[in-house]
Amino acid sequence: MDSATSERTTRAPLAATAADGLKIVIVGGFGVGKTTMVRSVSEIRPLSTEETMTQAGIGIDRPSDRQVKTTTTVAFDFGRISLDERMVLYLFGAPGQERFWFLWDRLFSGTLGAVVLVDTRRLEDSWYAIDRLEHHGTPFIVARNNFERPTHDLDDVRGALDLSADVPLIDCDARRRDSSKNVLIALVDHLYSLSTAREHQP
Repeated sequence: MDSATSERTTRAPLAATAADGLKIVIVGGFGVGKTTMVRSVSEIRPLSTEETMTQAGIGIDRPSDRQVKTTTTVAFDFGRISLDERMVLYLFGAPGQERFWFLWDRLFSGTLGAVVLVDTRRLEDSWYAIDRLEHHGTPFIVARNNFERPTHDLDDVRGALDLSADVPLIDCDARRRDSSKNVLIALVDHLYSLSTAREHQP
């Protein structure tokens, strides 16, 4: 265990002064890196509902082309970031398999915004996430997770996902804390821009 991970797993409980909680959901296809992102950026050891994959998933769950996946999220991942003494950001990583998508609508309840994490090798796995967020009217950004050298540029990704010009699309490496943190900052900036635009509407 590295020193950064050790620090997060031994950090003191939530401050007694904490009063305001903000909720963000990370969604995307199976094996795209949602659990990895929550783990990399959370200040505490995340609550994880990962279970060992069994033969029951054969022909149903499709492991990523990049790795041999032996575990999978069956409910959600949960992490936390204290923004200051009063405000706390709660992170929820949604399960990626289609058979658990029924959980998403409940996860979206009370959500400030969302990150759609995409794998350029399997962009079609992101369509459902985008569709559900748009259905709920939940603001979101899209982050291309670059575990390896990307095979398509961001303009190609935007076109393939049919994203409107006002939806931010950025690069990230979900394994790196600073990169995952920048994704969350980009989402907060997007939410602020939307809020400011609404305030100036006649």
